[in-house]
Amino acid sequence: MQKLLLFIDKVSTFVGHCFSWLIVGLTLLISWEVFSRYALDNPHAWAFDVMIMLYGTLFMMAGAYTLSKNGHVRGDVLYSFFQPRTQATIDLILYIVFFIPGIIALTYAGYDFAAESWQINEHSNITADGPPIYPFKTIIPLAGLMLLLQGLVEIVRCVSCIRQGYWPSREEDVEEVDVDKLKEMVHAEDVPTGEAAAAQVKS
Repeated sequence: MQKLLLFIDKVSTFVGHCFSWLIVGLTLLISWEVFSRYALDNPHAWAFDVMIMLYGTLFMMAGAYTLSKNGHVRGDVLYSFFQPRTQATIDLILYIVFFIPGIIALTYAGYDFAAESWQINEHSNITADGPPIYPFKTIIPLAGLMLLLQGLVEIVRCVSCIRQGYWPSREEDVEEVDVDKLKEMVHAEDVPTGEAAAAQVKS
């Protein structure tokens, strides 16, 4: 079972990594549009629509990846003080009551939006001659399916934690900077601070 959970984590991570490159395209597009608008006096009406769709796609397709890394923001400041079994129980209730119904609704409605958009060959009406929007709307049900799959994995993890008393392992990925480990790497613990540093300066 653990291998299956880690495999789905890897899929979510792979998809998140692939779509994260959209931020590069978005940055280049914004930079070019600013240059074109102010330096060449040649703005493009479609650029704003494409920027929205690129960012929206990145945001939606990163959801399952973030969930797999337990990276979503929690509103309960007391959560980290609870025992793993208590955390898992709270998470399990919230997944079943809110997450699963919400994601199913998102996927179902997103499929209808995408299907209708393809049928009518929908284009953006934010600007004149807007680009096609049906590929962007197709991302909605795809992102919903990815989130639903990862959510089921998290539910299994909650049940496992309630039974065993500790959280199962996750697929490792790039984490935030570990300050203590960074200090060890640069031997920062040998650098005097506070009064010791002031004493050395005076001497």
